[in-house]
Amino acid sequence: MNLKKALAVLLTSAMAISLTACGGAAPAAQAPAAEEAADEAAAEETEEAEEATEEAADTEAVAGDLSYTSLSLDDNKDLTASIKYIHHKTDREEDGTMANMIAEFNKEFPNITVTTEGVTDYAEDSLLRLTTGDWGDIMHIPAVDKSDLSTYFMPLDTLDNLSQELNFVSSWSYDGLCYGIPYMANAQGVLYNKAVFEKAGITELPKTPTEFLDALQKIKDNTDAIPLYTNYAAGWTMGAWDAYLGIVTNGDDTYVNQKFAHTANPFDDPGDDTGAYNLYRILYDACANGLIEDDYTTTDWEGCKGMLNRGEIGTMVLGSWAYAQMQEADSHPEDVGYMPFPMTVNGTQYVAAGGDYNYCINVNSSDENKLASLIFIKWMTEKSNWCYNEGGYTVVKDGANPDMYAAFDGCEVLSDQDAVAGEETLLNDMNAESELSFNAGGNDKVQRIVEAGATGSESFDDIMADWTAKWNDAQEELEVEVNN
Repeated sequence: MNLKKALAVLLTSAMAISLTACGGAAPAAQAPAAEEAADEAAAEETEEAEEATEEAADTEAVAGDLSYTSLSLDDNKDLTASIKYIHHKTDREEDGTMANMIAEFNKEFPNITVTTEGVTDYAEDSLLRLTTGDWGDIMHIPAVDKSDLSTYFMPLDTLDNLSQELNFVSSWSYDGLCYGIPYMANAQGVLYNKAVFEKAGITELPKTPTEFLDALQKIKDNTDAIPLYTNYAAGWTMGAWDAYLGIVTNGDDTYVNQKFAHTANPFDDPGDDTGAYNLYRILYDACANGLIEDDYTTTDWEGCKGMLNRGEIGTMVLGSWAYAQMQEADSHPEDVGYMPFPMTVNGTQYVAAGGDYNYCINVNSSDENKLASLIFIKWMTEKSNWCYNEGGYTVVKDGANPDMYAAFDGCEVLSDQDAVAGEETLLNDMNAESELSFNAGGNDKVQRIVEAGATGSESFDDIMADWTAKWNDAQEELEVEVNN
């Protein structure tokens, strides 16, 4: 029996038990025939409940036989299978990193053949492949509704079990089951070139939006470097700004998933250089003051890596995943730095850390391929060192973090808490209804800020007012309880 059927059976039996309990004893005056019918119905309900319990136990046992925490990498050395893994890391496909990791994997599991494919437009292409079912055995979970996870993917373990061994596993959990495991985790900060900062006369890392904008102006005045590289043309890079909502901007790890959707005016200026308003104001003001590239429409994602390495760019706002790529891009890796995002809340700088794309397994794969896929995912997570080598924040509990995070000493590192029960899809619903898509591919709304700042076509306050109107309309349409 599959998971959805088992849950349906359990729900049916629970309803049957509830109805029996609510019915109580038959009234004394009830006719014998009615009493007999009631007895038969009760007996039938009891039998159905027992069958459901047995089937649920069977399903539980099957799930327990193939789960991340129960799987040992010391076993199944002779397993023979051929699996396909599609992913978004095209650079690691091209530079041989992926092939080298698979070669190491095959030293332990020689009969598991792993075919990989790096997909350039992963966010869109992976969703298309999901609808056709033509994607293989392992992928990185794209932007699907949590309620649809069991339609596409195999549960990898329970949330309770998996969270004992790994960090950041709740993002793709639903009804107590985890469908994804991060291939790496990120801490959200800012890339910068140390040599550029020194030449510009920046002696301390900026800790507020105002200080950061002042630092960008110093870079413009004292160096030939581009102060802030927007990466506008790539599109997807613009979505990086959303990752600083909540923890970084207000110090609240419950905000994004529990409060944001209920907030009446989330884009108002709190007046103290914090909040979402001042997060996006950095980008607007940098564009308005000429602190970005000369032509934002011609930015080059691949080319900018070497530019930052060589000191042609001062700063870029991207997650820590990008650090290793910038170091490798040219001959000055020692000049690449990573600093906390310039926002201070009541005297403290907060860092948001969380999982990047998550591994998942095709629910329709064969049993052998599911086992082989889980072995591969566990090996990649615990033995490949991919997360560490990419500059990622550790996924494995008590794992090592790279030296690049030294600047985060003294900051408070937090992860977003899960949504409250019953509201697991509320933020997704608000994103869809408002068409703002925070942390869900809403790149065009951030590109709008660049365009408006650089051209003067809109004021920043007008953009924030428009976002607020869209957010409030979505709240009204979805009948969301709003808190001022």
